[in-house]
Amino acid sequence: MLQNTMRTKLSLIENSGKQLLANHIADVFFVEPLFDAMPDLVFFVKDTQGRYVVVNQTLVSRCGFKDKEQLIGCTAAEVFPASLAESYSEQDELVLQKGYDVKDQLELHLYPDRDPGWCLSNKIALRDKDHQIIGLCGTSRDLGMPDQRHPVYHRIAAAVRHIHTHFGENVPMVELEQITNLSVAQIERYFHKIFSLTPRQFMIKVKLDAATAMLVDRQRSITDIAATCGYQDHSAFSRMFKSTVGMTPSEYREVLLSTTKCE
Repeated sequence: MLQNTMRTKLSLIENSGKQLLANHIADVFFVEPLFDAMPDLVFFVKDTQGRYVVVNQTLVSRCGFKDKEQLIGCTAAEVFPASLAESYSEQDELVLQKGYDVKDQLELHLYPDRDPGWCLSNKIALRDKDHQIIGLCGTSRDLGMPDQRHPVYHRIAAAVRHIHTHFGENVPMVELEQITNLSVAQIERYFHKIFSLTPRQFMIKVKLDAATAMLVDRQRSITDIAATCGYQDHSAFSRMFKSTVGMTPSEYREVLLSTTKCE
């Protein structure tokens, strides 16, 4: 009882301190210069219309611009390919209309001025004092290189090789247990520590890496690529692809081929 009372008092003190500091901050976007210094992190704030209000220099550069003013006020539809912009806008609507949080969602981003890159995305709604949604804030962090110094890396690496070798199958966790001699809980924990991904996210990444490489070959049908990646149901493959990449396999193929032509 006494401990609960102490926690409550400490919480009140901390909250009052935060509020006092917030009331005296001249610029609520004081963190913008900090995000500008992070080349592996995209940061942005959007209004209720989905227009960029605050962006960091990383996002500006990846969108092919030089100055932030070129991106401020733009919507996704004015920056990204139509199919990709539609997916981003749908995701924004879930945040802006329903207050839905996007947390560590694995995504393959295709920026106009950059090669495709994997990242973990987060989005949260911004609310006013009356708890009404007035915008959203988001980040997308590039997936870094695995931490090979981790003491269990060699065991997890064996699991990774198995996943890569059998990307056309749905690898059950029991197989990874046998290969690593670790429990499911341990595998999940170490995957996250080493790769910043869950085993399931890693398996999806491996499948999509293979799929996107095959999509460059127009002679290969989407159905064939889906089957090669372990999806007998073409529609299931397309749904998974769109939820992660933001567009269907066919749309992604067209973007890739048009980009190649431009080069």
